Amino acid sequence: MDPHLLRTYVTVARLASFSEAARELGYTQSAVSQHIAALEGDLGAPLLTRRPVVPTLAGERLLEHAGPLLLRLDAARADVVRIAAAPRYGLTLAATATALGPAVLGALPPAGVTLRVLPRTGIPAAVATGTADLGLVDGLAAPSDPLRLADVAPLTTRGVAEEPVSVLLPAAHPLAGRAGLRLADLSDARWLDAPDAALPLAQLRAATGGGAFRPALRYEGTDVRALTALTAAGHGLTLLPRQAAAGVPGTVAVPLTAPRVVHRTELLHGGSPGEAAADLVRQLAGAG
Repeated sequence: MDPHLLRTYVTVARLASFSEAARELGYTQSAVSQHIAALEGDLGAPLLTRRPVVPTLAGERLLEHAGPLLLRLDAARADVVRIAAAPRYGLTLAATATALGPAVLGALPPAGVTLRVLPRTGIPAAVATGTADLGLVDGLAAPSDPLRLADVAPLTTRGVAEEPVSVLLPAAHPLAGRAGLRLADLSDARWLDAPDAALPLAQLRAATGGGAFRPALRYEGTDVRALTALTAAGHGLTLLPRQAAAGVPGTVAVPLTAPRVVHRTELLHGGSPGEAAADLVRQLAGAG
């Protein structure tokens, strides 16, 4: 299967248009049509209906494979380029909003750093494809257990921090006076669904073996302060690392007592990191 043709197919399927795909890729519409026809001929199956432009059942299945396949190719290219490239000054760090604790921020070099706050799912891909030198991802895990990350490329991972988690509630909430809370007792509460600014609801469900954890409001952003303001205003509960939850006006942070889980942060890098990146790896690994 020609990856060049596969990229064209993914673009057409995403945009639902041959002409829009041609514009984005810099091809003629005729060339895009030829790419799709060649890929369909190679696989022996129609991949798209034409009016409207929608993937067929076979096309949908191909899309499931296409993302990881193309990402692996991009990661391989980035890995080779990284080895062959001359040393360069500075580093780019991709991180989730809640992975940027005091230890991480204190370890950053005084100059030459580009910090990119990304969704959790985008960080392994950013490191694998070379758009970031290092990545910091976080999540809910049993103490000392590694996070479950997508296998996008051969990346080195190491734990750099673990801390307790707290349930953030409005100050007037009936449970705000508790000394501790069990997650299973809160599955039917009003929750904020903020996958990129808090610990995702899917992780809460996994930690309790089920439970509803229905979202009252979805926040599609990475600003933790905006998230905590929503909690203070009574729009829903959220689960945060202890340091991120502490001292938020109008809220109370109650420690989570069960299940026994922690907020875990892991550092990702591929190949041999450059000098500045290697220094940060050593500092964070020592702190963890």
